[in-house]
Amino acid sequence: MRISIDAMGGDYAPAEIVAGSLQAAEKIPGLKKLFLVGNETAIKAELAKHKGPIPACIEIVHCTEVVEMGESPAVAIRRKKDSSIARSVELVKDGKADAVFSAGNTGAAVAAATLKLRTLRGVSRPAIATVMPTPERPFVLLDAGANPDSTPEMIQQYAVMGSIYSREILGVKNPSVGLLSIGEEEAKGNDTTKKTFRLLGQSHLNFIGNVESRDLYGGKVSVAVCDGFVGNVVLKTSEAVASMISSWLKTMFKQNIFRIIGYLFARGVFREMRKHADPHSYGGAPLLGANGVVIIGHGSSTAFATFNGIRVAAEAVNHHVNHLIEDELARINAQS
Repeated sequence: MRISIDAMGGDYAPAEIVAGSLQAAEKIPGLKKLFLVGNETAIKAELAKHKGPIPACIEIVHCTEVVEMGESPAVAIRRKKDSSIARSVELVKDGKADAVFSAGNTGAAVAAATLKLRTLRGVSRPAIATVMPTPERPFVLLDAGANPDSTPEMIQQYAVMGSIYSREILGVKNPSVGLLSIGEEEAKGNDTTKKTFRLLGQSHLNFIGNVESRDLYGGKVSVAVCDGFVGNVVLKTSEAVASMISSWLKTMFKQNIFRIIGYLFARGVFREMRKHADPHSYGGAPLLGANGVVIIGHGSSTAFATFNGIRVAAEAVNHHVNHLIEDELARINAQS
């Protein structure tokens, strides 16, 4: 198992990315090579902080450029040929790595993967699949932002890819698929969702029909599909609401001594809730449909998130997720 890591991508790079990579090298079995791609001096400085010998699987790939968070993805990938994200993806393209993890500029990661790796057979465009926590079990939301304008055929592909990922990585035996719309009835929605509904209804997937946004966090679906515009709005809104509730609770509990005492009794519950809902425990969002395993971490990825991103990348390779996607889409295309 060989994984390339964009060591310069993310708000806390390279420190947290290198720290998480070291944890992965020591704890994840079967890792033959971890390529730390980025500025060699900066990476070596972080490795020097590590207590004990550096794992033999760690190898630095030096590059001179970094795509910053605020840069235009397409322009940056064209102009910065020696950027850490471009070089990380090229290792997969050249067959030197089996997967790539980056917590840097999401758009640049998508652009680099699309331009350099292309797509799997049967896939029109790759989609960002985000694992979303719920009180019952997490569900997969896609597309979460790669393709603002998606055709019905593309959304059907998202459903196939999301189902396979849910089954293979999240362990859901028969993932239920819901089409995100403005009502549960088949006639609700725009022209795209209505056509998608018919396509999914004719498939062999466990399609349960339209779902509304209020259904997402009640454990009703394993996979929720929509175009990238809607998916990204759902993702960003969910993150904002979660942050607001967290801040709100802290403020409310500090208002008087009785609430502070109540918090002290309940803090174990809140700690468990935070652990369950922590997006860093899921590692990152796979870019499903790219011709290579690509995991996109959150910009605020810590060492813990990096470790889990590498873990998820390894699992996707071991479970042959991309081969399963190609086989499934080939079967659908043969039947249509």
